[in-house]
Amino acid sequence: MNSIKYFFSIIFFFFSTVLFAEKKSLTLEEAVQLGLQNSKSLHSSKMKLIVAESKRDETNASRLPSVKFTGAYTRLSEVPSASFPNPLAALNPSLPKSFEISPSVFDNYLTKLSVTQPLYLGNKISSATEIAEYSSQATNEDFNKDKKELVFAIQQSYWNLFKAMEFKNLIDENVVQVQAHLTDVQNFLKQGMATTNDVLKVQVQLSNIQLLQVDAKNNVQLAMIALNNVMGISLDTELELSTNIKHEPKTFSDVNSLVEKAMQNRPELRAMDFRVKASESAVTLAKSNWYPQVFLMGNYNYARPNQRIFPTKDEFKNTWDVGIGVSFDVWNWGQTSQQTAQAKAQLEQANDGVGLLKDGITLEVTQNYLNVQQSKERISVAEQGVQQAEENYRVTNEKFKQGLALNSDLLDAEVALLQAKTNLTQAQIDYEISEARLEKAIGEK
Repeated sequence: MNSIKYFFSIIFFFFSTVLFAEKKSLTLEEAVQLGLQNSKSLHSSKMKLIVAESKRDETNASRLPSVKFTGAYTRLSEVPSASFPNPLAALNPSLPKSFEISPSVFDNYLTKLSVTQPLYLGNKISSATEIAEYSSQATNEDFNKDKKELVFAIQQSYWNLFKAMEFKNLIDENVVQVQAHLTDVQNFLKQGMATTNDVLKVQVQLSNIQLLQVDAKNNVQLAMIALNNVMGISLDTELELSTNIKHEPKTFSDVNSLVEKAMQNRPELRAMDFRVKASESAVTLAKSNWYPQVFLMGNYNYARPNQRIFPTKDEFKNTWDVGIGVSFDVWNWGQTSQQTAQAKAQLEQANDGVGLLKDGITLEVTQNYLNVQQSKERISVAEQGVQQAEENYRVTNEKFKQGLALNSDLLDAEVALLQAKTNLTQAQIDYEISEARLEKAIGEK
């Protein structure tokens, strides 16, 4: 009884999953927007940008005066009050033996308001502000780069699912063709116009195509899961793609112009430029330790007792003070020199990074440009191949029905037609992906 209940629970779970799985119809643009909204990696990149912008604002605030409030209570141990003896007490006993100079106050209260304004720090504040600003701008470009890479990943996954679905449709059509072929051969066998071996050949071909059909179904599911994952939606969402291949090739300028455009548009190159500027400011920051640091300071005290008032009284009194402070490293065993050398070395590394990145962008754009051109040519050749394969299949099928073509000839024509259509679909999808990859390489999308 328990086994039966367990069996029916599994069956119910399976059908509920199939029947109630969410279905979603998507265009390519909708898939991109959905992915941008749900991406955890893009959200993490956005948080890095917020951190960088907050760091920039924090550094800018160091230019302004800082105001601090301090409050304290202290209980002191009891000690005698400060006093001096009365020399007249020996002559007149009615006089006090001593005079109290300052009474002892054991409960001390202190409130203090301090203001500090940096006047001159040897370009330290301005350099730190520039570093924070350039770092913020570089992080913003990193965010733009992550966004473009996510868009391309969604486009690639979308077209991969489209390709898997098209392959499945082609194989389904081929299964119908081979089944019709098998019916014809079986009829010919009944009429004595075909052999049992002819029927077996078609059955073997049908089995092979059905195996491809199983693989095609699985590939569709895998591609659909991959697209759902990159869009950040439930993996069991069933997708219906609304975008069709129109094959309207985009006209690109020559490769040199594309490389020049990429140098202007690529966010990672702009990010490296900002990091170079930040490194230049870091050199100035390191050199600032050679110069004195000057601060303007002010304090307002409201204390009980106030230590500046004599004699001491157990009551609140207010006092204030204003001053200028100067700090200067007379000797620090070469630390400033070493810090400057480190900053200069990091600047050279940043410049080398820019050069390497430019070389990589030039190579990437050139390769993707050649891939787009190749994809265009492959589509043209594949279209001719489909036309030829369709005509070959039509003629061979007619001859076979009239008894003028061999069974093996029709099998070959069916295989050739499936291969030609598969090649065309592959070429079309490769072009869409290569065009998207080239647009990403030149920084357009």
